[in-house]
Amino acid sequence: MIAPGLRDALEELLGDGVRFDVPLSRLTSLRVGGPADAVAAPRDRRELLELLRLLARARTAHHVVGGGFNTLACDAPLAGVVIQLSRFRRLEERPGGALRVEAGVSHSQLARFCVDRGLAGLEFGAGIPGSVGGWIAMNAGIPGREVADALLELEVASPTGRCLSRLRRDALRFVYRSVRGLARGSVIVSGLFAVTPSTREAVRDAVGALLARRAETQPLNVPSCGSVFKNPPGDFAGRLIEAAGLKGHRVGGAQISPVHANFIANTGGATAGDVLELIRLAQRRVREHSGARLEREVRIVGEAA
Repeated sequence: MIAPGLRDALEELLGDGVRFDVPLSRLTSLRVGGPADAVAAPRDRRELLELLRLLARARTAHHVVGGGFNTLACDAPLAGVVIQLSRFRRLEERPGGALRVEAGVSHSQLARFCVDRGLAGLEFGAGIPGSVGGWIAMNAGIPGREVADALLELEVASPTGRCLSRLRRDALRFVYRSVRGLARGSVIVSGLFAVTPSTREAVRDAVGALLARRAETQPLNVPSCGSVFKNPPGDFAGRLIEAAGLKGHRVGGAQISPVHANFIANTGGATAGDVLELIRLAQRRVREHSGARLEREVRIVGEAA
């Protein structure tokens, strides 16, 4: 519950950019999750820093939720303030073959921009849902290509709102589906990516091929959170789950997708508890069947974390 004084301060700072008691099921692609105390969408960097300073003074936790993919929100109420950078959607070409992309830019917006201007190097993003801030935070990618391969620089707000910093790629450590070297609670504001001149046709064809492949192999017609588990070295989580006999298995309204076993779909009325039960079942059965350990890729927000 947000204290009355903090509620007033948030409304004064953000105006209609703050909402209270918002169901996280509305903000996440899996469409599950209990209410958040507040959801804040700052308009610009100044408001973001002021918001972080305000929350630090009030000793109130903040949680960054971008496009809501790769996120499982628990059923219990979430204390604190959810920050969304949905208004941070600028893309700017920079000299020397670079593109500054703000955290709220979606994969479709980025793909359209690159196609329109014939910029190559970021086509792989067309196959990844969500927004750029989330991609950077989890070093998102497809086989053979990930964010770290294209990122030149990262712009980040400090957890307490003291400053904005720009960090070169080599100041961070990118590993499979993660970036290390950022203070806990930091907020990714933008990334500077390397791009190369190409033609609209070439970039469009590359984007189209990735989107077609995704449509063939992933359950896009039902709510899901994307890949649930990281692929173990030399193998695929989906193959291991299917080999353990769980493809299509249901718990409540949640189902291990019959299209791709590394996806859990909300077939209607699923709870976060249903999804968590399937996650634990998959980890246990795969361990029993093949000896492999499945590590979660999906981020859990709330009590179960």
